[in-house]
Amino acid sequence: MGAGTTTPGGSGSSNGSGGQSGGGTKGGGGSSTAPPAPEEECETSLCRPLYSVVTLPDVTAEDLRSFVPAVPTVTGEPLGLGVVGMPTNLVAAASVQLLSGPLLGYDVTVRFTPTGYRFDHGDGTSRTAATGGATWARLGVPDYTATPTSHVYGAPGSYRAGVRVVYSAAVNFGTGSWRPVTGSVTSATSFYDVRVVEVRTGLVQRTCAEQPSGPGC
Repeated sequence: MGAGTTTPGGSGSSNGSGGQSGGGTKGGGGSSTAPPAPEEECETSLCRPLYSVVTLPDVTAEDLRSFVPAVPTVTGEPLGLGVVGMPTNLVAAASVQLLSGPLLGYDVTVRFTPTGYRFDHGDGTSRTAATGGATWARLGVPDYTATPTSHVYGAPGSYRAGVRVVYSAAVNFGTGSWRPVTGSVTSATSFYDVRVVEVRTGLVQRTCAEQPSGPGC
């Protein structure tokens, strides 16, 4: 004969073989799933779908055709005249210029900075200087002293000297920073007429050996 016992609060009875009925595995229920690891927060605009990255275009001197820097001013010493065989001092002037307008679909400001001066003397010769030169008085030298921008004419006549300024350029797209422009921009030519004459001097008081800086020496 077999016998069974009932345990209060239990859901079943044990059988004769000593088996037990129970509520399942300790801890209850099936296998658990670990929560996903949090994604790393992106700190750049490339990860934010509400932002777009704008790449500003590279600008060359050819793109600046609608931006025209002012022509330089030019004069000479002695004013309007020159002496055969003696330096005629040419003086040109230009300054930094800011021009605004549309460029490649943007409203920009272009900055022109003079970097060189090209002098055409009107007699078939020319030279390039880093500056526009200065007057003899400003340089603190006697008249007819050779300067980096002076020229000696070899024959009398009327000559039309000209000067052009070479500018480097930079562009501001409204970001507050300046982006250099590839290449250079040259201004239109400014002209200066020179009448070159021959001068014969007479010795007064001292010879050239005694006073090398005297007229005609």
